[in-house]
Amino acid sequence: MKLNIALLAGDGIGPEVIDQAVKVSNAIAKKYNHEINWKPALTGAAAIDAVGEPYPDETHEICASSDAVLFGAIGHPRFDNDPSAKVRPEQGLLKMRKKLGLFANVRPTFTFPSLLDKSPLKRERIEGTDLVFLRELTGGIYFGEKGRREEGETAFDNCVYTRAEVQRLAKKGFELAMTRGKKLCCVDKANVLETSRLWRETVQAMEKDYPEVEVSYEFVDAVAMRLVQWPNSYDVLITENLFGDILTDEASVISGSMGLMPSASLGAEIGLFEPIHGSYPQATGLNIANPMATVLSAAMMFENFGLQEEGKAIRDAVNKALEKGVVTEDLADGQKSYGTKEVGDWLAENI
Repeated sequence: MKLNIALLAGDGIGPEVIDQAVKVSNAIAKKYNHEINWKPALTGAAAIDAVGEPYPDETHEICASSDAVLFGAIGHPRFDNDPSAKVRPEQGLLKMRKKLGLFANVRPTFTFPSLLDKSPLKRERIEGTDLVFLRELTGGIYFGEKGRREEGETAFDNCVYTRAEVQRLAKKGFELAMTRGKKLCCVDKANVLETSRLWRETVQAMEKDYPEVEVSYEFVDAVAMRLVQWPNSYDVLITENLFGDILTDEASVISGSMGLMPSASLGAEIGLFEPIHGSYPQATGLNIANPMATVLSAAMMFENFGLQEEGKAIRDAVNKALEKGVVTEDLADGQKSYGTKEVGDWLAENI
């Protein structure tokens, strides 16, 4: 297979972890006789510094003409610490999602047998956890009207959803549940929010089309609690943008490190694959960032192309590295640790 992949390294540790995912992907391509044409492009703070825009038109053209996007991270402290900044790296991510039509964020949470005791939760609570969040990405409060009034003393952010936006996300949730444990949980706050009531009634109307799927409806605060009590009771969860942003970060630490969890953002045509962690500016250039999440995001990318064996080969290499202790300092637990580049080299050579 010939693949054209847009490569958006971004900011902070983004370039370092992306380099390792490229190494691993190239090793897969060599082993399975694929051809990958990498198409680098600027985004985030790096793009602001270069052209004054966090998601330039040139970058969008490269992404839109590619088969998929492999993405690192966005963000820089100088923008975080300046509330008056008119242009921010994160605006590029929101713009990219909107322009590429990436409405479904797929965030798996699973455990690694060799790391069960590194989780902040007890082994018996997390063993067997294998859940997936589908977070709606292009609607809700992040994209609603926002502003200030009363001379800046009052601020507002509007949360708006259409039935069509809920339906297309829920459809992906039902379809995913059919390939897994046939359990779907709709996460909302329907006892308080009108948008949540729209979510609930829309999903309820779709149940008849998927009679094999067991559907439950839970308030977001209850799910936040249950994720640390019985995470292995969930299979597929669907939710709106803000709730999904918060809950997926909570779920990510179940595995033992945020540096282990991959994600995908899917639309009608193109998919974007990225680690769930941020740009981690404090670690930039120190060769200590964990590249596993980005490497596993590449595995999700191959699987999205229908290349299941290639994805499994990456996952097997990651599991083997974890078992043998070929890990960065966040997982070393006082033992010998490896650098970002060394982990990437080991994975590529193992493949």
